[in-house]
Amino acid sequence: MFDVLIIGGGVSGMSCALVLGSAQHKPFASDKKIGIVTHQKASSLQDALFNNAYGIPVGKLGADLLTESVNQLQQLYPHVIQIPNEKVMKIEAEAEDFAIITNKNSYQSKIVVISIGAANPFTIEGLEEFVLPHQKVIAEKNRIQLSNIDHKVTDGIYVTGTLAGWRSQLAIAAGSGAAVATDILTLWNDGIHVQVHDSVRK
Repeated sequence: MFDVLIIGGGVSGMSCALVLGSAQHKPFASDKKIGIVTHQKASSLQDALFNNAYGIPVGKLGADLLTESVNQLQQLYPHVIQIPNEKVMKIEAEAEDFAIITNKNSYQSKIVVISIGAANPFTIEGLEEFVLPHQKVIAEKNRIQLSNIDHKVTDGIYVTGTLAGWRSQLAIAAGSGAAVATDILTLWNDGIHVQVHDSVRK
């Protein structure tokens, strides 16, 4: 049983996982089981080249960022369980949690974060009622999003990045994933707002 399972290893999913992982020493997060399905084959980063993203060296390839982020998560926060080479096919609501069915296994989680792209058709069964045309992409691109209020789709389900209705920019996607992570940490902290920072002074 996961406390939170993130679906998608692109920018917003990895950003969410890194922030959640970095809260490991907070009393309200120390016993939480965090996982991420790091499926990346459909990530728009595969063909990306970055010259205009804050904090990213000029000429950085998106394909390299995908690999580096997985390694960063493993090295800094190995307690975050990475599930590679699996694709989520279906999400089913159960009594107090969710069943997440992949092409190879089945998992349970109290919270699910959907961090895949906005391609149409949407390929995860069980969330069809929340799918609508993307509000910030021209119609000709035929993109979709999940209906949400401040990233929350419904109780226990969050969405990040372009699938949350944001434009396709690395900085926006990363911020979206981090925002959801801090919302989850705040939930675990009994509603008291949470940020997680490192400092050279500590």
